[in-house]
Amino acid sequence: MSSKFSNELDLISHLVKGDEQAYVYLAKKFHSPLSNYAFGLTKDDAMAQDIVQEVFLYIWKNRKKLDKVHALKGYLYKITYHQFINQYRKTRAITNLERSYMEALDHAIDDDNAELLKRKIAIVTEAIANLPGRCKETFLLSKKDGLTNIEIAEYMNISVKTVEGQITKAYSILRHEVGSKLKGILFLLFGITSVHLK
Repeated sequence: MSSKFSNELDLISHLVKGDEQAYVYLAKKFHSPLSNYAFGLTKDDAMAQDIVQEVFLYIWKNRKKLDKVHALKGYLYKITYHQFINQYRKTRAITNLERSYMEALDHAIDDDNAELLKRKIAIVTEAIANLPGRCKETFLLSKKDGLTNIEIAEYMNISVKTVEGQITKAYSILRHEVGSKLKGILFLLFGITSVHLK
């Protein structure tokens, strides 16, 4: 079966025609990577599986439109991302502040760049892990744990000014890695606790 659909254009052509074997091949090939991507977005295995299921249902229902798709893999990641946004909006009330960050996230991903966003998330995650010790601890206390600068200063027994300096340093390093997309990526990684950007 795999050789029959190994060419992406052939696979798309068969999907457009409603070939169920092509659909099964697509699901087998992309279920695992899309599940991993969705889990990276949601940090929730059940929600990630729901999202992937919705992606494949969407693909089947809209298969006749696939002949306009130029990069199937990127298209699948894009649909997964939009399903994540839909799920997020369904499962919790969104404040105006969060909405602005959802919009920032929309700008972080272009039509065919879901794979690029995935790579940038990995780059930011690695960059955070490689931050200097105290800088990393301060940044994570702020963005991951949601502590205020005053709370961090008390916890680490340092001045508020030092906390501000370490967080600013962290942003400088991270922006160097991904530029203007940092805001949306941090929202993906840490949620609303990451909104106070320098």
